[in-house]
Amino acid sequence: MKFFIDTANLDEIRKAKSLGIVDGVTTNPTLLSREAGDPMEVLKAICSEISGPVSAEVVSLDEEGIVREGRELAKIANNIVIKIPITEDGLRAVRRLEAEGIHTNVTLVFSPMQALLAAKAGATYISAFVGRLDDVSHVGMDTVRLASQIYDTYGFDTQIIVASIRNPLHVLDAALAGADIATIPYKVITQLVQHPLTEIGIQRFLEDWKKVEARKKK
Repeated sequence: MKFFIDTANLDEIRKAKSLGIVDGVTTNPTLLSREAGDPMEVLKAICSEISGPVSAEVVSLDEEGIVREGRELAKIANNIVIKIPITEDGLRAVRRLEAEGIHTNVTLVFSPMQALLAAKAGATYISAFVGRLDDVSHVGMDTVRLASQIYDTYGFDTQIIVASIRNPLHVLDAALAGADIATIPYKVITQLVQHPLTEIGIQRFLEDWKKVEARKKK
């Protein structure tokens, strides 16, 4: 399973990249609004930092607006992916952009049927929002499992991104559910590395080594 980082913050992207585990980046209007400067320049900087896919979301809601905005965003870099909410106009725009060779990421997917529709429209990726489903007492990962089963059954090439990840267990469940990608906030990436037994083990090794050093001095 690939790891994307869900942020528009360059410092976070660079730190995560230094771990050697980041395969791409997802952004959205909210994440970009938190960063200083022109969003287009921020996206350009991200694309120069990361060679993998970088999702940039449209804000238009009508088909023509989505297509127009998608074409402009695609000019930023070759690795830009156009993020489009799943609506009727969005699906029409996905088909048109994909026909032009522009990759798309259908976002705000909350049901297996939405995932199926996006795949039939030709989307490169879908983003299934598991955390938001959990928030309203649904099992978000069920959507991922069912979408994965549907894609495998019918041979769709669309890749499943698990989004709205809140904790390390979401990442584990995404891997077990057959997701292609998890897009993870930087805070959760750091939590994946940590384990209390690891810290205890390091401390014990260091304490034992101090005994060796002490014997050398005698």
